[in-house]
Amino acid sequence: MTMLNPMAPRDGLRRITVIQGETRVSRDRDVVLTTVLGSCISACLYDPVAGIGGLNHFLLAEPGAAETDPKSMQRYGVYAMEVLINAMMALGAQRHSLKARLFGGAMMRDGFRDIGAANARFARKFLADERIALVGEDVGGMSARRVEFRPALGLARCRHVTDRVPPPPRIARPTLPPPAASTGDVEFF
Repeated sequence: MTMLNPMAPRDGLRRITVIQGETRVSRDRDVVLTTVLGSCISACLYDPVAGIGGLNHFLLAEPGAAETDPKSMQRYGVYAMEVLINAMMALGAQRHSLKARLFGGAMMRDGFRDIGAANARFARKFLADERIALVGEDVGGMSARRVEFRPALGLARCRHVTDRVPPPPRIARPTLPPPAASTGDVEFF
């Protein structure tokens, strides 16, 4: 009798989590790249001819003027997009064959600057400037997303994650008539 690991995925696929500031590429048909996004953006790029793809996860579009630390550059879209394209080309992808899907860019806090929208604008402009076809996107809104991407196949799935608890239902309370004047008698009912 063979014992199955209850924590192992049942589909036989190998899942790799990509966190903020990371980029992963693969040509393995059994790899699924996963990430969770709020206002951040993930670009899922793939070359359908070469069967190579990758995913990045960036926090902000571009660094501010005061940002000079090279170690922090991986948080920015301008860096993350170049790293993703170069890593894919190192595996054999062709720039002219690349296709893209974008995910994330939510507005996670009311009343704050909409970083998610700025990130999405940056990613769309970057792809247009680089002549990379944007074939799908799920950006904006107010909910986080869980993304799964099969890089060698170019297949993506995005699920919206809600962490907001719905407000409790309002209970209509009946209004009672004002109490009658007391006569000192006790009434049973």
